Amino acid sequence: MSRRLPESLKKIPHTYCPGCGHGIIHRLVAESLDELELREKTVAIAPVGCAVFGYHYWNFDTAEAAHGRPPAAATGIKRVLPDRIVITYQGDGDLAAIGGNEIIHAANRGENISVFFVNNACYGMTGGQMAPTTMFDQVTTTTPLGRTLEDGYPVKVCELLSVLEGVSYIERVAVNSPANIMKAKKAVKKALGYQARNRGFTLVEFLSMCPTGWKVSPEKSLEWIDERMLRIFPLGVYKDKG
Repeated sequence: MSRRLPESLKKIPHTYCPGCGHGIIHRLVAESLDELELREKTVAIAPVGCAVFGYHYWNFDTAEAAHGRPPAAATGIKRVLPDRIVITYQGDGDLAAIGGNEIIHAANRGENISVFFVNNACYGMTGGQMAPTTMFDQVTTTTPLGRTLEDGYPVKVCELLSVLEGVSYIERVAVNSPANIMKAKKAVKKALGYQARNRGFTLVEFLSMCPTGWKVSPEKSLEWIDERMLRIFPLGVYKDKG
């Protein structure tokens, strides 16, 4: 990442918890839009949850949707204003729980939008409860003994959506190391580039740190992704129509 503040970011301090990955992802999106010269054409949809604060920090047009509904809002904006770059920025509770139906059908329709999906395996804003992506044996405020099979399997969004015909590109990345951050930025630029060329639905999933929800230090949260999340959520390209 460049040391220069991207034009697509406002010059204000973040209020995210220390060690949270949202700030990194915000910057990756901002840098990518600047480099692709798409800032003036972009509209972002923010949901409910920690991801909602994107509209505080991004220096381009944003709108807010009800919990789980960003794909529907993005669909409406893109169809009315097809020349815009329309993105949604969603957490795992928003996208994979209440918004599960929305994301599946937007992907299946091949809506020409880009979804940036932040997976931190818990409900970060509301107290660290179990989310659809919470892993087996993971302790949360609602699974104090760890998630069990009775709670269902962790939802693997990339794998689930990759089988849909309307999907153009899906990749899972992480933001816990410089090397992974560089790969994540390439994925963001690719998704935005595909949308600019009208190639259909794209999604990038970010494995992101949540030290507060995981009850670990910011430093340990980086290791936590390597040691725990990557076993369940392998990185890589899950679909690419080229």
